[in-house]
Amino acid sequence: MAQQTTITLIDDLDGSEADEQVEFAVDGRAFEIDLSAANAERLRESLAPFVAAARRAGGRRGSAPAAASSNGSSASERAANRAVREWAIAQGMKISERGRIPSSVLQAYQNAH
Repeated sequence: MAQQTTITLIDDLDGSEADEQVEFAVDGRAFEIDLSAANAERLRESLAPFVAAARRAGGRRGSAPAAASSNGSSASERAANRAVREWAIAQGMKISERGRIPSSVLQAYQNAH
């Protein structure tokens, strides 16, 4: 007899169907949450100014803690930085396309959001 098991992720915030499992860490504790695409984007946008202002934890260059070493973390950092840069450009601020985002721009972004 054959069996087929289907696993459905449920969004931990609103109970809708989830699209992905998001991992993040705060205060040295790692977390996982199942989220719809919309809620995952909300989480990433909410964290964008903090991620943009932060530095990677870890020892030598290229090493990162397990929670930050996946491709998702790099992608979410790029998305966060992109969001801040796009906002700054829309506000008429001068900002480079690459490199560290100035603290004055991050502060303005945080104040606006």
